[in-house]
Amino acid sequence: MEKVNSPEELMENISNMSRDNSVYQFHIPGKGKFTLVLQEEEQRSIQADVEANPELKVMIEQSRKEFKLGKALSTSELLKSLSPEDFRS
Repeated sequence: MEKVNSPEELMENISNMSRDNSVYQFHIPGKGKFTLVLQEEEQRSIQADVEANPELKVMIEQSRKEFKLGKALSTSELLKSLSPEDFRS
Protein backbone atom coordinates (compact mmCIF):
# COMPACT_ATOMS: atom_id res chain seq x y z
CA MET A 1 0.00 0.00 0.00
CA GLU A 2 1.43 3.32 -1.07
CA LYS A 3 1.39 6.42 1.14
CA VAL A 4 0.11 9.50 -0.72
CA ASN A 5 1.27 12.87 0.57
CA SER A 6 -0.26 15.33 -1.89
CA PRO A 7 -3.16 15.72 -4.31
CA GLU A 8 -0.64 16.01 -7.14
CA GLU A 9 0.91 12.67 -6.22
CA LEU A 10 -2.54 11.07 -6.10
CA MET A 11 -3.52 12.48 -9.51
CA GLU A 12 -0.24 11.33 -11.04
CA ASN A 13 -0.85 7.78 -9.81
CA ILE A 14 -4.45 7.82 -11.03
CA SER A 15 -3.36 9.02 -14.46
CA ASN A 16 -0.98 6.04 -14.66
CA MET A 17 -3.84 3.57 -14.23
CA SER A 18 -4.77 1.43 -17.23
CA ARG A 19 -6.65 -1.70 -18.17
CA ASP A 20 -3.67 -3.78 -17.00
CA ASN A 21 -3.03 -1.62 -13.94
CA SER A 22 -6.62 -1.08 -12.82
CA VAL A 23 -6.44 -1.34 -9.02
CA TYR A 24 -4.67 1.24 -6.89
CA GLN A 25 -4.45 0.92 -3.12
CA PHE A 26 -3.18 3.88 -1.16
CA HIS A 27 -3.13 5.48 2.27
CA ILE A 28 -3.72 9.15 2.99
CA PRO A 29 -2.39 10.15 6.42
CA GLY A 30 -5.21 11.33 8.63
CA LYS A 31 -7.89 9.92 6.29
CA GLY A 32 -7.31 6.21 5.94
CA LYS A 33 -6.82 3.45 3.38
CA PHE A 34 -8.43 3.54 -0.05
CA THR A 35 -8.79 1.16 -2.97
CA LEU A 36 -9.49 2.73 -6.35
CA VAL A 37 -10.71 0.51 -9.19
CA LEU A 38 -10.62 1.73 -12.78
CA GLN A 39 -13.64 0.52 -14.71
CA GLU A 40 -14.01 0.78 -18.44
CA GLU A 41 -16.46 3.39 -19.54
CA GLU A 42 -19.38 2.03 -21.47
CA GLN A 43 -20.50 4.03 -24.45
CA ARG A 44 -24.16 3.13 -24.05
CA SER A 45 -26.75 5.59 -25.17
CA ILE A 46 -29.78 6.68 -23.19
CA GLN A 47 -31.87 4.90 -25.82
CA ALA A 48 -30.10 1.61 -25.08
CA ASP A 49 -30.73 2.12 -21.34
CA VAL A 50 -34.41 2.84 -21.99
CA GLU A 51 -34.74 -0.27 -24.14
CA ALA A 52 -33.12 -2.35 -21.39
CA ASN A 53 -35.32 -0.88 -18.65
CA PRO A 54 -38.98 -0.04 -19.46
CA GLU A 55 -39.39 1.67 -16.07
CA LEU A 56 -36.73 4.18 -17.08
CA LYS A 57 -38.77 5.07 -20.17
CA VAL A 58 -41.81 5.77 -17.98
CA MET A 59 -39.72 7.90 -15.60
CA ILE A 60 -38.29 9.96 -18.47
CA GLU A 61 -41.75 10.50 -19.99
CA GLN A 62 -43.15 11.60 -16.61
CA SER A 63 -40.22 13.94 -16.10
CA ARG A 64 -40.76 15.53 -19.50
CA LYS A 65 -44.49 16.04 -18.81
CA GLU A 66 -43.79 17.65 -15.44
CA PHE A 67 -41.15 19.90 -16.98
CA LYS A 68 -43.64 21.10 -19.62
CA LEU A 69 -46.17 21.82 -16.85
CA GLY A 70 -43.62 23.87 -14.91
CA LYS A 71 -43.40 21.36 -12.07
CA ALA A 72 -39.64 20.94 -12.37
CA LEU A 73 -36.60 22.72 -10.96
CA SER A 74 -33.27 23.14 -12.61
CA THR A 75 -30.24 21.93 -10.68
CA SER A 76 -29.23 25.51 -9.88
CA GLU A 77 -32.76 26.30 -8.64
CA LEU A 78 -32.71 23.24 -6.41
CA LEU A 79 -29.32 24.13 -4.96
CA LYS A 80 -30.44 27.72 -4.28
CA SER A 81 -33.47 26.42 -2.42
CA LEU A 82 -31.39 24.37 0.03
CA SER A 83 -29.96 25.70 3.26
CA PRO A 84 -27.68 24.22 5.95
CA GLU A 85 -30.75 23.58 8.11
CA ASP A 86 -32.04 21.11 5.51
CA PHE A 87 -29.12 18.82 6.35
CA ARG A 88 -29.44 18.85 10.11
CA SER A 89 -31.11 15.98 11.93
